[in-house]
Amino acid sequence: MHKFRLMTQADVAQVLDIQAQCYPARLLEDEATIRARLDSAPDSAWVAEHKNRPCAYLVGYRSVVGNITPLSSPFDIPAQTDSLYLHDLAVDKSAQGFGLGPQLVDMAWEKARAEGLKYSALVSVQDSLNFWKRLGYEVMEELCVNQTANLHSYGPASSYMVRLLG
Repeated sequence: MHKFRLMTQADVAQVLDIQAQCYPARLLEDEATIRARLDSAPDSAWVAEHKNRPCAYLVGYRSVVGNITPLSSPFDIPAQTDSLYLHDLAVDKSAQGFGLGPQLVDMAWEKARAEGLKYSALVSVQDSLNFWKRLGYEVMEELCVNQTANLHSYGPASSYMVRLLG
């Protein structure tokens, strides 16, 4: 049985281990970045745990559709927001197949709706485009120049995606 809860600073070491399992070296973000992001948006980062140990996580923050945080940069949280940006979702290899990713995303959407946010957005990496499409996200092609540059920090196969929360 898996338990879901908000992420804490005590979870960061395990989050780093999960991240290292799921992403190539060029997409890994360091401990200081993860800790700073958790400090800036502590109520929009969650873990799924099994036997009191995180086995999946989702980190998000409030944003505006069309804004993309570059890889390994601090979250830029504007005063006025319309979306919950899902920055990072990863599931430990031992916990895959239990639907933890979609369950974490559902929790995030529930929070976003409760706050009156109209959208969820993200950057799809590593051939995850179809996963996100199954969850209702669509690629947003038209971005301003600086946001396109931010998107490219994730690599050539990355896509910016948005979903209307209804």
